[in-house]
Amino acid sequence: MAVAALVLYVIFGALGFGWRSWRHYAATGSSGFKGVSGRLGSMEWLAGAGFVVAIVSGLAGVVLQLTGAVEPVTGLPVQVLGFVLAVAGIAATLFAQNQMGESWRIGVDPAETTTLVRTGVFGLVRNPIFTAMLVFGAGIALIVPNPVALIAFVLLAVTIELQVRVVEEPYLARVHGRAYADYRATTGRFVPRIGLA
Repeated sequence: MAVAALVLYVIFGALGFGWRSWRHYAATGSSGFKGVSGRLGSMEWLAGAGFVVAIVSGLAGVVLQLTGAVEPVTGLPVQVLGFVLAVAGIAATLFAQNQMGESWRIGVDPAETTTLVRTGVFGLVRNPIFTAMLVFGAGIALIVPNPVALIAFVLLAVTIELQVRVVEEPYLARVHGRAYADYRATTGRFVPRIGLA
């Protein structure tokens, strides 16, 4: 199953980051990558850097299990569930990215103003791309349920939470004001109706 996890990781990276960035560049002239923001050591910087570390650590968990350096802590039924979750996470990530259109980006450029997307899946949750990435990450952690992969998933969850609360939400509140406040009051952060502000 570690081979399947590696293949899914490659597909996720190629489609969720590579293909999406290429499409965004073709439409806007920008790749959508804004980099790790904030002053070195700040919460904004930790969120961005931690996200990168979580993605790389998740891949390391796959590779370490594939090479036999670490062993899974459980067996096949959990791994099959993980495969289903990882595939669903990839599909949901691509679907949400597509619905975000030209407002899609990785990171925040404070000088840039994007349209506040509140329709489609964004009408159900404010951060469906991050929700889908968490589903993918959980799936990978279940396919290769070893300590490295499980720690990587926890790190992913923590850094996504930081990115949303410390970077994305303050930016959107600053740029969109009352419209974003109304959106936050009616739409859950990661799941419908949970995390209303």
